[in-house]
Amino acid sequence: MIAPMTTNHVTTNHVTTNPVTTTAPAPEHRPRVRVAVLGYGSIGTVVARRLAAGELAGAELAAVVTRSPVDGAPAPVLDLDDALDVADVVVECAGQGAVRENGRKILEAGCDLVISSVGALCDAEFAAALRASGPGRAVCTNGAVGGLDLLAAAQDAAPFDSVLVRSTKRPAALVQEWMDEAEARRVRDTSEPVLVFRGSPADAARLFPKSLNVAAAVDFAVGPASPVSVELYADPAAELTRHEVEATGPVGHYTIRIENLPSAANPRTSAVVPYSILRTLAGLTPRPNLIA
Repeated sequence: MIAPMTTNHVTTNHVTTNPVTTTAPAPEHRPRVRVAVLGYGSIGTVVARRLAAGELAGAELAAVVTRSPVDGAPAPVLDLDDALDVADVVVECAGQGAVRENGRKILEAGCDLVISSVGALCDAEFAAALRASGPGRAVCTNGAVGGLDLLAAAQDAAPFDSVLVRSTKRPAALVQEWMDEAEARRVRDTSEPVLVFRGSPADAARLFPKSLNVAAAVDFAVGPASPVSVELYADPAAELTRHEVEATGPVGHYTIRIENLPSAANPRTSAVVPYSILRTLAGLTPRPNLIA
């Protein structure tokens, strides 16, 4: 099953054999969630190192899964089959292809899956297959965008009339292998903001798989009943990656504007993304009975 994006924490209580009394164990006695990080690039490295440093209470790094040689990984480097034997949760930091290739296998092994490359879910057939898989759960991160809880709530009241996601990035981050030389040059050498793409979230995820997970996240939040359109601009003056969401519906008009620093290691993604993943992962860990 695919769980909705959320920042709520999951609280786990230990129930005694006494039919009247329920107690929660002290925090130091709560079981820790074992995490395997799938992918060890610019995002996975940050997630793995933070987990290894003990910065997420209730979670521990059990394994790193990567096909590339790794020196100095903070946990054993395992193939996915071995990682599934030692992990409760797999955190995907490896791209849409990794989600499509491994998502069902992870859920069927009983592990939960945190998906950062939510563009993979724009493939309706794959998303349906993932929803039917289990007993593990798939949970999507918000990534580089916010306000999704509000959009989802408004959508629950009534479908939106229109939703527009407008993203602006540095030109070099948007040049793709499928572009011919003329198009690549138009994007790369522009001296002013230029429209690179206009279309659906599914086409955006297919054509710009490392750059437009935000559009997919918004599309997933509002659901199929609300039409979502996407615009992508290259701007040589853009020091920050900008995402603007404009949604209009029966219960309100919403404008969300977010500007993120690009990742120094990979300008196609935002520096905040690994921390969004860790925030999502925190919701899957045993927590004290606190309001977060």
